[in-house]
Amino acid sequence: MADSSETTCLLSSDVPQLTPQVTIERHQGDATWEMSRNKQRSLQTPTLESVEVPNSPQNYTSQSLLNLPGDELPDSLKISDLQSLMHLLKGNIGTGILAMPIAVSYAGLWVGSIGILLLGFLATHCMQILLNSNNHLKTRERKRGGSIDYAETLYLSLASGPVSLRRFAGLGRVLINIFLMMTQFGFCCVYLLFVATNVKQVLHSIWSDDPSLTIYIIAVGVLLIPYCLIRNLVHLAPFATFANILNTVGLVIIFQYIVRDLPDQSIRPPDKSYEKLPLYFGTALFTYEGIGLVMPIENRMRNPLHFAGWNGILNLGMVTICSLYTAMGWFGYLKFGDESKGSVTLNLPTDELLYQLVLLMFSISLFISFGLQLYVPIKILLPSIQHRLVSKRKKEGSEYVLRISLVALTATVAIVVPELDLLISLVGALASSSLALIFPPLIESLTYMAPGEKVSVIVLIKNAVIMLFGLFGCVVGTWVSIDEITK
Repeated sequence: MADSSETTCLLSSDVPQLTPQVTIERHQGDATWEMSRNKQRSLQTPTLESVEVPNSPQNYTSQSLLNLPGDELPDSLKISDLQSLMHLLKGNIGTGILAMPIAVSYAGLWVGSIGILLLGFLATHCMQILLNSNNHLKTRERKRGGSIDYAETLYLSLASGPVSLRRFAGLGRVLINIFLMMTQFGFCCVYLLFVATNVKQVLHSIWSDDPSLTIYIIAVGVLLIPYCLIRNLVHLAPFATFANILNTVGLVIIFQYIVRDLPDQSIRPPDKSYEKLPLYFGTALFTYEGIGLVMPIENRMRNPLHFAGWNGILNLGMVTICSLYTAMGWFGYLKFGDESKGSVTLNLPTDELLYQLVLLMFSISLFISFGLQLYVPIKILLPSIQHRLVSKRKKEGSEYVLRISLVALTATVAIVVPELDLLISLVGALASSSLALIFPPLIESLTYMAPGEKVSVIVLIKNAVIMLFGLFGCVVGTWVSIDEITK
């Protein structure tokens, strides 16, 4: 995200009476398929940050715009190029940037730093081809009523693609939602462990006989339960803004510390053995998790043609993001070497008040972000639970039970895997690689392999190479992460 730790996620289904029913019919020979948008709304992928939108237009805010169909908004309510850039930056620069020094430590100073740029290039390219495929599908299928999300893009590419693969369209949507849920749940586990670890480090500096990390994890989990029972995200929006301010101030303080009194780069190895490259892959990809943001942002822009392209908002934002990641990895590893920890905050001196405050600022920020990230798996899981229940009281009760259960489950995972760096690597390798590197080239290939379309062999080979690279990194990175965890 990068993880999207600063975003408030809402489903399109949370916006009542804003999207008209849209039915699409497509005939290819004997193949006929029909999709009703309203019937699929409960399965839609969670989109970019927003707050619940009241029916009164004067109550719209810039945060709520990204959840409305773009063609239903007047130009005065659409977002500008600068706002689009800010949303892109905020959605990608999350806590993953704090793990860049340890990521570089797995691969070496030069290999690790250059690798961050190369992975950033691949992730940006996959964002571009996903966006292009999305727009092509909307035009080809005469899709009206706003944008189609990540899961529906794969659904349409399969449902209207090669005839032999159309029966897998529903499975494609389910797979995207599963990986999105895994990614967001993984973020929650990382956040909880991050908060517990940072708070312990602060308190340990003034209380040498403080409890074990497990006690801190349980305590944080207990405090999160009442916070996560807040169902209306409108009430959380001010806290999200506060969290973004804390993150920005914290990053500025960290950068000013790691760039001072740096040793000569010759004392850090330029490369390392291949054994820990899978951990590097997972940790680096953990940060590039903003691919689900590109379609909602582009659809809500006042000038959507300014988003894509070699000199568009997307490339400008991703160049900035990759530069920050690389700088954090380079200077952080140069500063701390192999002593780099799962979060650079854990390398800060705990005997100085300023850096103790930094640890607490990020802890508060991630505590707030936990509830926002947990919203995604809740919105995916809850409909499948509530449709089995009849009474309104039982449906409401089931949501509270689900929320408490998910918090308890994240605490359990954090206790079982108390190593922050290994948990980040596992989440990045298992889930982030699929969303960032495997599905986008698959969608592009399926989109242009449909009857009546043309696709070059070079594009198919290129996509196959990216998919194989992502699949190899996913399998090997997951296996090595689990192996290190078991040790």
